[in-house]
Amino acid sequence: MKLIATAVALAALPLAFAPAGAQTAPVILPDGTILDVTATGQTTRVPDVATIRAGVVTQAATAGAAIGDNAQAMTRVLAALKRAGIEARDVSTSNVGLSPQYRYAENQAPVVTGYQATNTVAVRFRDIAKSGAILDALVKEGANQIDGPNLAIDNPNAALDEARTDAVKKARARAELYARAAGMTVSRIVSISENGENPGGSPPPVMYARAAMAKDASTQIAAGETDVTVTLSVRFLLK
Repeated sequence: MKLIATAVALAALPLAFAPAGAQTAPVILPDGTILDVTATGQTTRVPDVATIRAGVVTQAATAGAAIGDNAQAMTRVLAALKRAGIEARDVSTSNVGLSPQYRYAENQAPVVTGYQATNTVAVRFRDIAKSGAILDALVKEGANQIDGPNLAIDNPNAALDEARTDAVKKARARAELYARAAGMTVSRIVSISENGENPGGSPPPVMYARAAMAKDASTQIAAGETDVTVTLSVRFLLK
């Protein structure tokens, strides 16, 4: 048995057996040289979904007052989302919190000075172009904590299939290159396994949210482009 292992593994394997003590039956490989190639396929898409966290933070002298003020502000925020046409299925509570606020002094025990309440919802915008204007409306209704956006592809299956096809083409081209260098030809593919995928859920550097400086301008969300990738391990038979 001969094995060369890097990003590409090449081996002459007329017969392969399971390790000693294993209960699996022997695997018979065809007479020839086995070449293992790892390739990553890629395609590009424009994200069509933005998820942004919008929250309300309030402070008051008592816990009840902090929670009460927070609830009133969040009610206005949720109402603004509904008026903007955001469906209930696209709004979910991601965090609710209440914590005391302390004053610290040297050689003295901390003193509670008040309470801070937080309530944050994750909002999925299916029309990215309108998300900035809606965020501005939320701020007017009391939202004072904004985080995001996380831009993604709502249905990445077609893009993933394109990336898979690209990965197989790249693996085949690399196999043919090695075969020519070794004075051989590619007979066929023995096996294909998928090592991992990225459906374009993480925002690349070209995506950003910015608040315009002019008073009459609204927050802008730029979708940019994202790469969808799939990594495959492909085993070829060379002769």
